[in-house]
Amino acid sequence: MLTLTGYADRLSVIAGQSIRFHVANQCEEKPSAKLIRVLCADPNPEIGGVRYEYCDVPIRELSTPKAQSVPLGSYARLGPEGLLATASSFTFCLHFQARLQATQTQVICSNLDDQHAGFSLALNEQRHLILQLMVNGQTLITPLSQGPIELQRWYRIQVVLDGTAKRLSWLIRERWLRGATSSGERHFDEVFSPGTKRALSLASASAEKPAHCFNGRIEDPWFIAQALPMTSELDLQAAAAHPNCIAAWDFSLAMQTQSLIDISAHQHHGALVNTPTRAVRGAQWTGKEQCFRHAPRHYAAIHFHQDDLDDCRWPATHEISIPENFPSDAYALLLTTHGLEENIPFFVVPPQAQPSAKIAVLVSTYTYTVYGNHARPEWFSDSAWREAYIEQASDWRAYPHNPGEHQDYGLSTYNTHPDGSGVGLVSWRRPMLNLRMGYITYPYPEIRASGLRHYPADSHLLMWLKHHRLAYDLITDEELHREGLNRLSAYQTVLTGTHPEYHTETMLNALKDYRDQGGKLIYLGGNGFYWKVALDPSREGIIEVRRAEGGIRAWAAEAGEYFHQFDGEYGGLWRRNARPPQELVGVGFTAQGNFVGSYYRIKQEARSNPAVSWILEGIENDIIGAEGFSGHGAAGFELDRVDERQGSPSSAVVIASSEHHPPEAPWVLVPEEHLTHITTIPGKSHKELIRADMTYFDGEAGGAVFSVGSITFCGSLPVNHFNNDCSKILYNVVKRFTDA
Repeated sequence: MLTLTGYADRLSVIAGQSIRFHVANQCEEKPSAKLIRVLCADPNPEIGGVRYEYCDVPIRELSTPKAQSVPLGSYARLGPEGLLATASSFTFCLHFQARLQATQTQVICSNLDDQHAGFSLALNEQRHLILQLMVNGQTLITPLSQGPIELQRWYRIQVVLDGTAKRLSWLIRERWLRGATSSGERHFDEVFSPGTKRALSLASASAEKPAHCFNGRIEDPWFIAQALPMTSELDLQAAAAHPNCIAAWDFSLAMQTQSLIDISAHQHHGALVNTPTRAVRGAQWTGKEQCFRHAPRHYAAIHFHQDDLDDCRWPATHEISIPENFPSDAYALLLTTHGLEENIPFFVVPPQAQPSAKIAVLVSTYTYTVYGNHARPEWFSDSAWREAYIEQASDWRAYPHNPGEHQDYGLSTYNTHPDGSGVGLVSWRRPMLNLRMGYITYPYPEIRASGLRHYPADSHLLMWLKHHRLAYDLITDEELHREGLNRLSAYQTVLTGTHPEYHTETMLNALKDYRDQGGKLIYLGGNGFYWKVALDPSREGIIEVRRAEGGIRAWAAEAGEYFHQFDGEYGGLWRRNARPPQELVGVGFTAQGNFVGSYYRIKQEARSNPAVSWILEGIENDIIGAEGFSGHGAAGFELDRVDERQGSPSSAVVIASSEHHPPEAPWVLVPEEHLTHITTIPGKSHKELIRADMTYFDGEAGGAVFSVGSITFCGSLPVNHFNNDCSKILYNVVKRFTDA
């Protein structure tokens, strides 16, 4: 845990409204809090390092920042408190699939209380299924399985707790096997009470907080207030109809919510905590259906993880009321105490239809959140890399913390859970250590230059706009999704940042409509408009991604789990959802390499083409962008190219294409362009397809699009104090678009 850290309740605030911060502080000294305007988030000394200016805006202290814990782990609270309080005997049943051999006990279901009563069904460290029962104040543990439970296999367990008869009995079946995997009976010397006043919990030892969380899937829990014979193996519907049913929860209902529906007459509904994964294959899945909407009972399971997190739930400590007419820009809450410093970035946006400039910059806050706390593999696998990172951060006075050493704040969708499943649900209500001024992603500046991605890298563009005295407003993904075209239509041109990768359909519709109704779109990144995401329908700040078939990805969604739980739609690449990026901005993802950059070579025919020759005014060199603060070149890391098969307009003009992307870098073609190890879908060689295309095309009603096709392009803007060919080209485009 960090000594001083925090998060904002959202990533953007409209001028005239308020934003709150949740700060945790382990120091005795109370931290000071100041509002700053971020001028440069790049810590590289060659660019001048991190810079900011103080803002004279009061900060209201709501509470004193104190030490806080992080409630990692998802679980379920079933029904109200005292659900089993009066039951002297009952039968319960559920299906489960374990996914991890943990170093501690994993609780599957429990109502154990501190009054020496109740039960707990769990897996111990050896993966044996055990039942813990309190009898006369003593903890009695009964092994239920004959050996270790197999991972990735479904089991049905039925347990009878007959307190009056002083008997415990059980039956375990592995899915598809007719014979019992394990069954047994145990008698006790004294009467016991299996019911308690506390609420029932699934996947946690407690119903109030995550504790000894289960890693795996659970389905169809039901409870009947009767000691049923083991020959009575009821399914969920039959259990719900039993006259003595206490509750029967059908997890195939209301999957887009955090509610658990009790289908019995009592309606003892439950609730999920920390957003475990729903719409996953259950015990009844046969493979005949791939979408949970078509066969909900095949997807009646919930996947719990010990490190799920949707909200740190810290108390609000500070509040800033942003004045009306406050300049739209990148800001941060700067905290200092005992020689420690922390910054919590956010963005101020103008009210809708009240622009203060002709230019809008679209800030990719959904992409920031999806990458939030990305613990890179090098941090764990390469000690030299890790040591170089720490040394460089110290030398540059960069942000000193890395998500790899602080995984207690939750991970990114580029990481996996301890059980190996991909992280597909993330939230911004937590400290995101890579969303900080001064955060570097890659060490080795001789190769990577500043080594920045996302928020710090995007500050190069804002620096460029300030340098050229080009007034701008900021818009974040949240406003774009919520307000659509209405948020864009007031601007003559909209610029993206370096990596606008994750979007909802609403966002893509807004950008397309803006372009087609005369708007000028400038795409300044690579790998943009690539993945489809869904948002929690009732809670702000929670984003879902399913890494379905195809695409460069850190993990792959399991078979049959390609549809979002939040909206029921097919996830994965926008290319597979009838919205390839080439249709929107003329270029789409084609290749990825290490964080190194190269140059573009201008097409000679572009110089004489009146449709684009104005873009090259003042550009005498044919090779441009050979230097930069991102990988030392304007064309690097992730590249986009023109592809008419995928929707690039036939009128699109390639102004320049990048060169020198050697395979030893290594550079690879994206998987969705491969047929075999030697053939590609376009029918061209890898070398021909690994390039960035700087592209321009006119749209309908006077609209236009300029695209650079590279993540590292903006890193070349500050070279030579912004006096370079990439800077001149972008200036030509922005001036034409805003003077029209």
